[in-house]
Amino acid sequence: MESTLKDALRGISEPPEPSPSVGFVLEVVSGPDHGKRLTVASARVLVGTSPICDLVLTDERVSRRHLALSVEDTTLRVEDLQSTNGTFANELRIAGAYLRGGETITIGKTLILVTPVPAEAGEKIARAVSFGRVLGTSAKMQRVYAFARKIAASDISCTIEGETGTGKEQLAEAIHDESARARGPFVVFDCTALPGTLMESALFGHEKGSFTGASATRRGVFEQADGGTLFIDEIGDLDVTLQPKLLRAIQRGETQRVGGTGWIKSNVRILAATRRDLDREVQEGRFRDDLFFRLAVARIELPPLRERGADVELLARAFWASLGPSAGPFPAEFLTRYRGHTWPGNVRELLNTVVRWQALGEMGLGERIAEDAPESLAAPPAASSTGPGDDLVERLIRDAVPFSKARQLAALDFERRYLRSILESFGGNVTKAAQASGIGRRYFHMLLAKIEDGGEKGGQK
Repeated sequence: MESTLKDALRGISEPPEPSPSVGFVLEVVSGPDHGKRLTVASARVLVGTSPICDLVLTDERVSRRHLALSVEDTTLRVEDLQSTNGTFANELRIAGAYLRGGETITIGKTLILVTPVPAEAGEKIARAVSFGRVLGTSAKMQRVYAFARKIAASDISCTIEGETGTGKEQLAEAIHDESARARGPFVVFDCTALPGTLMESALFGHEKGSFTGASATRRGVFEQADGGTLFIDEIGDLDVTLQPKLLRAIQRGETQRVGGTGWIKSNVRILAATRRDLDREVQEGRFRDDLFFRLAVARIELPPLRERGADVELLARAFWASLGPSAGPFPAEFLTRYRGHTWPGNVRELLNTVVRWQALGEMGLGERIAEDAPESLAAPPAASSTGPGDDLVERLIRDAVPFSKARQLAALDFERRYLRSILESFGGNVTKAAQASGIGRRYFHMLLAKIEDGGEKGGQK
């Protein structure tokens, strides 16, 4: 990593020292909770009557999750969370606003005064180029690093929020590596990788013979992560029927395998990630309030790449350097070509673009890479072509295979073909293949293990 960063920074002018870190104090100056205070510095915080909020109010006219607050540069961002009675800044009703301090916020019968203060007693945020494998020197990333260090020093659960491709798994792994659990396992569970019928077995394990296809006892991810960290990716997609079981596992620190009768203790630190707005998911009944409370003891919001433009060159150079000496010098025309691009796929899109440029040169970039499009790493097939995957889908449809089973088999076939192709492209180098795929190395290994054992999960019903 160190040599990669040196190569990436070569030729980039030194970024200016960040300005003093600014925070804001909220003080209830009128209403039932007169005198309550909350300091907003690095993390996104909530105000409302729910116990999960950072500033809990008793005002009956305030919604459970009324508004969200976060610091952006030297301003306080205020976002109304579709409250019943609205949010007012200086008596003007707002859906969202940026405040500089001195304003008042009115919600229900509660009046809150906003006062700017130097965060961390006016100390400057230490300038850093990276936190683990997460790169960036922008002011927004400095805030992320500062808060991530505090999270790593604790053992609390944390939810990482951000758009697809912003690097949530990489940040979670960096927090694990900087924590007291670094010597323990880091286990990834992706809530979008399996149909709902298979998730319970993957989470909690199963006993041999507990269902059709369970030819051997299998440990769940809680058992696998014992003594380390369990990273639950896209937690907002977890089936609502499994949410109470996950809550129980977290609360009690024990799980029961499918088909088992005994309880298995596990010492696991939970990190979760989501691209969804969990506050809204809770309000609309798709995510349990009590589970959210357990997972979001702390929250980190990763900014999209379009809001950290100063980091694009650093990231592009680092990705290029990671491809090895054979990649040659970083092409200056790359930055010219993509100047002004908003990177809807975020860091993942930038990485895939760099990899494709190195492999194909500028001629291979007739179209910019779309968000979450692994097929962008290879030339798209002709519209009339029919590959093995298409044959499989056609057979599944023709044979009237049940939907959940058909989806499972098609997904397994895609994973097998994709992983073998990308590994072949990088000469069997798992690290480079995982980077090009936009997924963590450990998760890449987990997928490889699944396809190598013949997709044991594919036999479950």
